Amino acid sequence: MLLDKISIINFKNIESADLQLSPKLNCLIGSNGEGKTNLLDAIYYLSFCRSAFNPIDSQIMKHDSDFMVLDGKYLNDAGDVEDVYCGMKRGQRKRFKRNKKDYKRLVEHIGLIPLVFVSPADSILIEGGSDERRRLMDIVISQYDHGYMEALMAYNKALQQRNALLKMEAEPDVQLMEIWEQQMAENGEFVFQKRDAFIRELVPLFQQIYQSISENKETVSLNYVSHCQRGRLLDVIQRDRFKDRAVGYSLHGIHRDDIEMLLGGYQLRREGSQGQHKTFVLALKLAQFDFLKRTSSNTVPLLLLDDIFDKLDARRVEQIVKLVSGDSYGQIFMTDTNRDHLDQILQSSHCDYKLFSVENGEIIEKI
Repeated sequence: MLLDKISIINFKNIESADLQLSPKLNCLIGSNGEGKTNLLDAIYYLSFCRSAFNPIDSQIMKHDSDFMVLDGKYLNDAGDVEDVYCGMKRGQRKRFKRNKKDYKRLVEHIGLIPLVFVSPADSILIEGGSDERRRLMDIVISQYDHGYMEALMAYNKALQQRNALLKMEAEPDVQLMEIWEQQMAENGEFVFQKRDAFIRELVPLFQQIYQSISENKETVSLNYVSHCQRGRLLDVIQRDRFKDRAVGYSLHGIHRDDIEMLLGGYQLRREGSQGQHKTFVLALKLAQFDFLKRTSSNTVPLLLLDDIFDKLDARRVEQIVKLVSGDSYGQIFMTDTNRDHLDQILQSSHCDYKLFSVENGEIIEKI
């Protein structure tokens, strides 16, 4: 899938933009805070029906504006045009359309345009809580398995209902509690199997990419941790119902899953330099790209790279340039404040490209 054209009105600080894009490499140059990342977020929004950074839709609309529009003209692998439109008026719900037809449910759109977004905010995968690492799994798996998202939504609904019963002052209805626990267990075990299979397949891809960037100087790994590994999830959930009642929420289930990130066999959070941390996250995201390319109906995902070279030494930058300049990647959007990095990539790749300057939300193609 390629994004051929994008039109933006009142998205964050971008008042208006109509861009014809390169099918291979699109480079955005500008100082910090000018709107480079906002353009990438607009592209992300058209894939996931939400911002990568702010879940509140009303806050992604340009200040003092009454409406927002995003319109992307895509070319699928057969060369056919796919028109994806999002419009929103202040105080109203957003509308998503595919080829001028409204979606009944936004979840139906997820996966049509597979995408991987790498940004400095990804450091939260290492520094943040387990919810960030679960979200990483959810974003990837939901792009190629709609049953996964349905099961996850059903699990979260059952979890919410069980927690409401646990918080009651009066003793909750045991039969009702068991109904929600059964739904948590059935959907939770399905989600666990999908997450487990995903991590198992992702790890060797991730390790290969990390070794390439680091030139075999470090060893890394990922370890998926889940309460489902303790036995039948229903038994695990019900075993500590008394403790759950005491604290007022569910202590066990897939909503507590996590991914251990290891560098040299030790917890990454406590080990390594900023450059090693950034290399770890970048390799993880590029492995997701490779994984999606194999699973999303053989469609090459879009790759968004936001300021990825900061805090990396020259050798690692060189290895990354070699990776993303190769034929394995399709359409790429890349931002940087340093023109030298992008010039190095353009000289190495010899591919079709477009260069845009971004200043105060205005995006101009440089000829």
